[in-house]
Amino acid sequence: MSENSVTVMFFAMLREQRGASEAQVTLEGPETVGALYARLFPPGAAGALPVAFAVNHAYVEAERLLVAGDEVAFIPPLGGG
Repeated sequence: MSENSVTVMFFAMLREQRGASEAQVTLEGPETVGALYARLFPPGAAGALPVAFAVNHAYVEAERLLVAGDEVAFIPPLGGG
């Protein structure tokens, strides 16, 4: 792991898009969890998939600044009925 990286966990359709359940991602300077999501999953014509953010096993707002060593999860909405 790089000294300025985080572990990102991908779930459901995001895991399918990335082809992996997790990745080491280098932070680009001070970066929020929302900015990291936008960088890894740029919005398409239909916009961005709304996801919940978690850092180190706790739900956080998009504005939460990341630090090296954090574990980040992007959690898409769950389907069901």
